[in-house]
Amino acid sequence: MSLSHWEYDTYFRDLDVAVIGGGIVGLNAAWALRRARPDLRVVVFERGSLPYGASTRNAGFACFGSVTEVMDDLERMPEAEVRALMARRYQGLRRLRENLGDDAIGYEPLGGWELIADDATMARCLAFLPTLNAWAAEFTGQPEAYADGTAHLAEFGFGGTRHLIHNRAEGLVHTGHMMDALMRQSVASGVSLCHGAWVERMDEDGDGVELHTQPFGPVRARRAVVCTNGFARQLLPVLDVTPARAQVLVTDPIPELRFRGAFHFDEGYYYFRNVGDQVLFGGARNLDFAGETTTEMVTTGHIQDRLERCLREIIIPGVDFRVQRRWSGIMGLGPTKSPIVQAVSGTTVAAVRMGGMGVALGTLAGEEAAALTLGTL
Repeated sequence: MSLSHWEYDTYFRDLDVAVIGGGIVGLNAAWALRRARPDLRVVVFERGSLPYGASTRNAGFACFGSVTEVMDDLERMPEAEVRALMARRYQGLRRLRENLGDDAIGYEPLGGWELIADDATMARCLAFLPTLNAWAAEFTGQPEAYADGTAHLAEFGFGGTRHLIHNRAEGLVHTGHMMDALMRQSVASGVSLCHGAWVERMDEDGDGVELHTQPFGPVRARRAVVCTNGFARQLLPVLDVTPARAQVLVTDPIPELRFRGAFHFDEGYYYFRNVGDQVLFGGARNLDFAGETTTEMVTTGHIQDRLERCLREIIIPGVDFRVQRRWSGIMGLGPTKSPIVQAVSGTTVAAVRMGGMGVALGTLAGEEAAALTLGTL
């Protein structure tokens, strides 16, 4: 497809910054660029008709770390990095809410909960809570964000669960509404959104970047910001990012659903929430790490079967349900859960590898990528 004179002149002539990836990170980067420099011509290239990857395909958790997840992270990451990452997630959520407003993103301060299956794990968690609460108080301002919530177990009706831990500083968002609000703000600031445009490769020189796109052909920009998360190595193979598929389902409405909020179990590998009276449930990637290390956006029978089994045995035991919809999204992971936000050359910045926490990390990552880019213009 060749661009017409009108298309090229309107959207791509004298382009200052090309943002590749129109998810939460890319749109925040583009919007931040225009807020700081309204004179810049900024275009977002998004391969999908809708944001492709994970931004509208996740569970909509406004969370910053369950207890068993944090304990597991401490076995793989230095304490300082774990604490900094928790704070960054919380601060990112605050920034998201400040930028767009709670009503626009459907924010619900319903808290986060972790299901604990055995007494030994709960004993370890309770022993760690004073330390974890001291860390969390530094950025939440709450002296006891985490607490024993087992008294609510009978109220929720979960099976295979002996204890609960409650995090009162977490909540839920509607990520479809969030992304719609973010797109509206970006466009209102003067950002151009180019959906259905896939950047196949980039050629850099000292003066800028030439993007080879489908279906528009070559497009030149002074600077590029790559915000493609789990797909990052398709453009920047030097980055240590591994794609990871996350599969999700949502049920039909369930009369008198007994719980509200964000829930995790098994070190965060399983997660569920209410959407009104529906149950949205995702995870089970640990059932097949190799098979789920992919950019193929499909669902698989064995993962979906496990999710349905957990619904029957743990989440809504004894309750008839029907699955209304199934889908998957692609996360970006790495050897550490900390995101990559860095200059990869004199003309290109990357903001990728959100570690399954794009809702929490995406706003700050995008704004930091914008700041790095502005420093070179």
